[in-house]
Amino acid sequence: MDPLVLAVSGASGQPLAQRALQLLLEAGERVELVTSRGAITVWQAELGIRVPSEPGAQEAFWRERTGCQSGELRCHRWNDQAAAIASGSFRTRGMVILPASMGSVGRIAAGVATDLLERAADVHLKEGRPLVIAPRELPWSLIHLRNLTTLAEAGARIAPPVPAWYSQPTTIEQMVDFLVIRVFDCLGYDLGALQRWQGPVDALPASQVSPSQIPSTGGPPP
Repeated sequence: MDPLVLAVSGASGQPLAQRALQLLLEAGERVELVTSRGAITVWQAELGIRVPSEPGAQEAFWRERTGCQSGELRCHRWNDQAAAIASGSFRTRGMVILPASMGSVGRIAAGVATDLLERAADVHLKEGRPLVIAPRELPWSLIHLRNLTTLAEAGARIAPPVPAWYSQPTTIEQMVDFLVIRVFDCLGYDLGALQRWQGPVDALPASQVSPSQIPSTGGPPP
């Protein structure tokens, strides 16, 4: 089984990356993880947590953070462009950048690789392998849109982590799971149970309608 490259850039939304890693490892997947220098800075600024940059220490850090000892995990230093994932001859199942900063998006779109994350993304584009980019920014400027369009035209899938309310989430954790699972749907992964849209309630057989799907009208349902 070829590994997946999970790349984490310096954008807000780091809990999405942590949950993605946890679900992948729990599923027994092989993960090649690269955390950019910007991502390490964001972890410190937003969460007050220091992520080690040395690969061995970082693997131990993520194992402890996720509480998961299954699966295979190999971490890479952010600027190690001699790493296996920097070469097109190293086979992978694909690559996901979650979250993706607009700085990383712009450099990848321009074919510029200043670190391992950008080099690995360039490799996946040139090899024609799946590359899923989850941009985290609001609003998008015309420059952002053009860069994302360039990447889409080059073969990348653009999957912004946009929430949905038809699953009726009641916690942040449920929303995070929805976002992560939907991003990995793009690569055919099944990372967990998800209440998926089945159409309007009145179009479903009664046996498939759960109480949570019945709208509240102040009285018993008809």
